Parts: sequence; C-alpha cells; structure tokens
Amino acid sequence: MGTRAIICRASLIAALLAAPFAAGPAAAQTAIKLTLDSRIDGTAAPFMTAIDRGFYKAEQISLTIDPAADANEAVTRVATGAYEMGFVDINQLIKYRDQPNAVPVTAVFMVYNKPTYAIIGRKSRGVSAPKELKDKKLGAPAADLAFAQWRLFAQVNGIEKVAIENVGFPVREPLLQSGQVDAIIGLSYVMMPNLKAMNIPADDIALLLMADYGLKLYGKAIIVNPRFAAERPDAVRQFLQGYVKGLKETAKNPVVAVENVIKRNDALIKEIEVERMRIVLRDNIHTPEVKAFGYGGIDFVRLDQAIEQLASVTEFKSKLKSTDIFDATFLPTAISRKPTH
Repeated sequence: MGTRAIICRASLIAALLAAPFAAGPAAAQTAIKLTLDSRIDGTAAPFMTAIDRGFYKAEQISLTIDPAADANEAVTRVATGAYEMGFVDINQLIKYRDQPNAVPVTAVFMVYNKPTYAIIGRKSRGVSAPKELKDKKLGAPAADLAFAQWRLFAQVNGIEKVAIENVGFPVREPLLQSGQVDAIIGLSYVMMPNLKAMNIPADDIALLLMADYGLKLYGKAIIVNPRFAAERPDAVRQFLQGYVKGLKETAKNPVVAVENVIKRNDALIKEIEVERMRIVLRDNIHTPEVKAFGYGGIDFVRLDQAIEQLASVTEFKSKLKSTDIFDATFLPTAISRKPTH
C-alpha cells in the first residue's frame, strides 16, 4: 500500500473516530417550545435577543416561540406538555391550579415583579386617582386580564357606583380619546403607546397601575411543565440562564433588542414596540424589589398575600400556597440575576 493510501486511510479513521465527539454539542441541544399568552410584540424582546445573540445556543437550548390566543390557552399548552415552558400571567396560573385535577404547573422565574394591570383616565374628565372613578364610565374588554382584577381593585380601594361598558379591544382607546368614556381598563404597555399615537396630551393622561394602589399581585412569569422539569432540570436552569442574559441585553439597549422582534414581523411599528418594552422595564421589571434582590425571584410572603387577595373575590376550591405556585430551585445564581441597568 502506497504512502498516500496509508495517509488517506488514516485520515478517514481519524474522521470517523472524531465524528461522535464533533456531533456531541449539537446532539446535546434540548429543544424547548415556549408559548406566550398573547401575540408576539416588543415585550418578547428578551427571548428573541437571547436567541439571536446565541445565549440559548451556548446553554445547549434550541428554542421556538409561539403566540397564543390568551393566558388560558397558554397555561393549558404547558399543562398538557404540548409546550415545555410558557410566559404567562401568574394570576391565571393560580386560578388554573385551583381547578380539580389541575396539573401541578409551576412558575420558575418572575419576570414582571409588578403586574401591568392599569386604569387610564383623562384628567380633563376628572380622573387622576382611584377615588375619582366614582360615578364615572369605564370602558373595558371583558376578556382583558386587567379587567379580571377590577373587582379586587375596586374592593381594595372602596370604589362604588362605577359604570363599566364592555367594549372591544380595537375601540377602547378611541373611546377614551373621543370622551365617550372617562377611563379605560387594560394592560399599561398596550394602552399607553396606543394613546400616545393618538396625540392625546401626555399631561392629560392619568396612569393608575393597580399594583400602586393596594394590589399585592405579581405579573407575568416563566412557567414549566412539571414532567419536563423533573426529567430535564438542567435544561430548565440553562433556559433561565440564557433568558437572564437576554433580559440584561434588552435592558441595556431596548431599541436594538426590539429590532430582533421586528425582523420577525415587519408589520409591527418599531417606535411603538420600543415604547412597550421601555414601559415594562421601567414600571414592571425594574422595581425596587428587583433592584435589591435581582431578577426572577419572589417574596413568598407577598405571593401568599396575593393568593389571599385573589381568594377574596374568587371562590377558590383549595387552599393554595405560594410554594404550590412558585419553584425557586431552578433560578440562576443571585449574582448573575443582579440588574446592571
């Protein structure tokens, strides 16, 4: 056998021996499907940034993200195992877990330390504080997550004699603009950019975040299917590590981060989506609690209080505890979760 043939044969053997090792990292990647609890908008930037910057790839995670019709659909997807993880309003998860034979889905990372539930009034129509809602007309879509908390908000603030008009999502903000209602109920990051685009004077808008007026509730969280969490705990931890990196990059430069969303849906208006992301960063994510203790964690006493508040306006069938709802064992290290912006 000639020298050249020996070299070729040796190269082939070396390539075959090396192949399993070269394929190792790709083969080790864990595929995760994540469901949102609404459409994809600018607030999905941390997930998209983590994908595009290679943070998930570095953690051996292959992530796909899908929108959902609402929070109920999202929780159901995770409960059935159709999706391994979700980005969902935690109060909808609490209500789901109260159902008989509910799958023990848990939250593993609190993203919105304060919920985005809000009431927006026009100061020119006499609405700048909760007590001024008396005898006023409010417009609210019945299916809105914020409207689901109206009874609790009204109870905590002693609000009575308010007329609630069930309105469609597309007409909610225009009704406030035209003065056909005195205030509207919804998610702050949805309503505020819409009103800004309508050129309503900023000094005439009164944003009343429900969390600033007595509600102990948390907001959106990352949730996980219990079977997946039990079988692939390291993958859950790796997912959260990748997400924290994406969140920090988003906080560092929201404009660039939102571009990662826009390129997937050019029907979105960049300026509006950047405004949405900035609102949630300012009002819902970077709270004093998060600045002190880091992204992702919770105060279990506060969550117990939140469950008690929900139970005061909802007839819960079981006595849920905060430890039933939130599992902190998957959180990245405290130092890695410390905000840098």
